[in-house]
This record gives sequence, structure tokens and C-alpha cells, in this order.
Amino acid sequence: MRLFVALDLPWEVKRSLAAFAINLASARWVPPQNMHLTLRFIGESKGAEAEEIDYALSRIQAREFSLVLTGVGWFEKAGRVNTLWIGVERNELLFRLQVKIETALRRIGLPPERRKFMPHVTLARMDHPVTPRLVEFVQAHNLYRSPAIVAEHITLFSSHLGGEVPDYTAEMEYTLG
Repeated sequence: MRLFVALDLPWEVKRSLAAFAINLASARWVPPQNMHLTLRFIGESKGAEAEEIDYALSRIQAREFSLVLTGVGWFEKAGRVNTLWIGVERNELLFRLQVKIETALRRIGLPPERRKFMPHVTLARMDHPVTPRLVEFVQAHNLYRSPAIVAEHITLFSSHLGGEVPDYTAEMEYTLG
């Protein structure tokens, strides 16, 4: 089972983000039901380890907070765009929550996350060089700003690969108080 920890988004926000889907060369748009803000990718886990992960996440103490999605950008690898995303307005409580999750998972023996935490919601997967059309898209949407989103819980998701798009299942929710 492949696991990750994320903030799920309200359906209204997912629907709003899905409206960004237009004809961009090689863009594979994320379906609204799969949109989330990843806090920590865990990867493959077996039964006993999944139970330890569940216990570690259930012990995290953090309060609920609001966040705002804003701005559009992309990640590149080897000169090719691989992810088109919506960013998150700087939020100290979000970063503190992510550190608590990382610390809890490292305490149970999971290896540290190698990538720096860059909060975002993936809009599309791509494999294409930067094009004028992509730059135009980003410039046209860069002032996007979502309504405030209240983060009331974190969710442990499993992902199942194999179809055209992965299937994400919410396994457990942990209330922020």
C-alpha cells in the first residue's frame, strides 16, 4: 500500500481548480477528486508499519488553521516541465504542522523526506519543455487567490496505481484541535 499524508480540500475549491483545465500540450489534468495538498509522501507500507504510521499521526497535536491557495507555477526536471501547480500563501502554522508530521514519522523509523517542503496543489502532470503557451497560462492565472480554507484535519491517503489516473482513498482522518 502506497501512503501519503495530506490536507484534503473542500469540494468547492476542487471544482474551482478543475476549471483551470484547458488545452495545454501534454498536460494530464488531475481530476478534482484527487486534488489535495501533500504534507508528506510515505510510499510503500505494509500492515504493521501502517499501524505505526496511524498511531504516530494520531498523536500529533496541532490546532486548526486557515490557508489560502494563490499563484500558479511549475516544477521542472532536466529542462522539462513535469508539474503545473497552484501555490499556497506563506503560512507558519502549515509549516509547523508539516514539521510535526515529519518528526512523528521519523520517530517510528521512516527515512527523512529528501525534498524540501514546497506546499502546492498539483493541477496537471506534464512532460514538456517550457512553451510560450505555458508561460501565457501561468501569467493569466498567477493572480488566482482561493477563499480561505480551514484545515480542520489531516488525512492519511492510500494511492493505487494502474489506471489512467491513480485512485486515492482516505484511510484515516486526524482532527486538528
